Amino acid sequence: MKKLPKLCPSCGRILHVQNMHCPGCATEIQGDYVLPPFMRLDEEDQAFILDFVMCGGSLKALAQKMNLSYPSVRNRLDDVIKELERLIQANQN
Repeated sequence: MKKLPKLCPSCGRILHVQNMHCPGCATEIQGDYVLPPFMRLDEEDQAFILDFVMCGGSLKALAQKMNLSYPSVRNRLDDVIKELERLIQANQN
């Protein structure tokens, strides 16, 4: 599967979505949409958040699933939260 590009290869700015297409009925939507902060996280951070949610928000269960210590998982979550805060702040500027 192709990876969704997030940054412009020329200038490094955040890409916006302009077109969406339904392969079933050929409906097309055009506009200028900013990707939500979650979608701008790297794939590893997105997978981490997905696993966290699938573990019912339990860091203990996530630590067991990832075979890591609770403090390691907590630190990783803190890092993801900081990155999301940075992305949200960038949207507001």
